[in-house]
Amino acid sequence: MKNFSLLSLILIITLSSCSAVRVASDYDKQVDFNTYKSFAFYKPGIDKAEINDLDKKRILRAIEASMTSKGFTKSANPDILVSIFTKTKENVNIYQNNYGWGYGWGWNPWFWGAGYNTVSTTTEGTLYIDLIDASKKELVWQGMGSAALTKDVNKKQEKMNQIVAAILEKYPPQKH
Repeated sequence: MKNFSLLSLILIITLSSCSAVRVASDYDKQVDFNTYKSFAFYKPGIDKAEINDLDKKRILRAIEASMTSKGFTKSANPDILVSIFTKTKENVNIYQNNYGWGYGWGWNPWFWGAGYNTVSTTTEGTLYIDLIDASKKELVWQGMGSAALTKDVNKKQEKMNQIVAAILEKYPPQKH
């Protein structure tokens, strides 16, 4: 029973840590972010993002919804341009359980017991959202979020919404 509760605790911690979005942001401290009221997507930057067009649309929808909820309006003559950059990496997770009985030193082909190994892979995506002053063409804010991605097509938009919301929660920056 003790092993079962420890295994359950490890599983709960692992699953909860996989769902979290790790975020960071950086910004130009000389900029007054209250002057920005409208936005548009920066097509040259978005075209360079190395993801498929379906995922790109999901990200842009999530950004538009989040910016609109912050009081921004989408405009042909914007104050700020929004660009994205993405990266992905594969994480390999190995759990090795050598529980069992054997004899002697070193490896033994006649090992007795119930040992097993579990190997799983997850894809971690990192999304950068760049906010560029439209008149100066200068980067004024950058947010970054990393999270495990889902392969379930029905949950992809929800995951993108979660990642984008976590990143843009850092905007506008709180000057200290």
